[in-house]
Amino acid sequence: MFKPGDGPLHEWLAGALADVTPDGFRVAEPVCTREGAWVCHGWSATRWVEGSEPDHSAMSTWQEILAAGRAFHRAVAHLGRPDLLDRRQDWWARADRAVWGERDIRFRPEFAAVARRLQDAPEPLGRPQIVHADLTNNVLFAPGRAPAVIDISPYWRPPEYAEGVVVADALCWHSASASLLETVDVSVASVARALLFRMATTNERVASGADRADLKDEARRYALATAALGL
Repeated sequence: MFKPGDGPLHEWLAGALADVTPDGFRVAEPVCTREGAWVCHGWSATRWVEGSEPDHSAMSTWQEILAAGRAFHRAVAHLGRPDLLDRRQDWWARADRAVWGERDIRFRPEFAAVARRLQDAPEPLGRPQIVHADLTNNVLFAPGRAPAVIDISPYWRPPEYAEGVVVADALCWHSASASLLETVDVSVASVARALLFRMATTNERVASGADRADLKDEARRYALATAALGL
């Protein structure tokens, strides 16, 4: 499968994944050129993996996505932090730094009240490592096969943060019930920080003029998810 490459960071990720042994998951293995490069003329390639998106209305789906993510994070825990992460200036990277206190952010009026409620909840979540912070729609399932983890979005954060993003997405966009937190054993603090991350990303997109998101609808979703956390 071909897709636009992500420059040096993708080069690093592709090389790192080539040395990772999957256990409990599959990956879309990167394919290099004859010259050994992972990106060519702005494009990268991975091998096709069998699988399809799961039924997000089923509670078991979220358990399976999180289990795949945990297996993936165990397998990449030995990888060091690439300095290339510091060079990222996309919306997601800026939003991520903001919710970890590494840069300032001023939330739009639609998000401000919910952000204040969430900002009291985040706390340290453990040792940072390379994580895939966008697992929700990037785990595929096939009968008789381990789940496939695709389109890896690398961040240097605790694995629980990545799990919080999954639960936040489930609450906001897939009508999951508040009982999901107890079922999957993910902390309120991790989900609160993940909700801030998703809000901050929209904040960055809108501020750049690249997005005309329905901010009232998003704010409503985040407020409902925040209430589900008891905040």
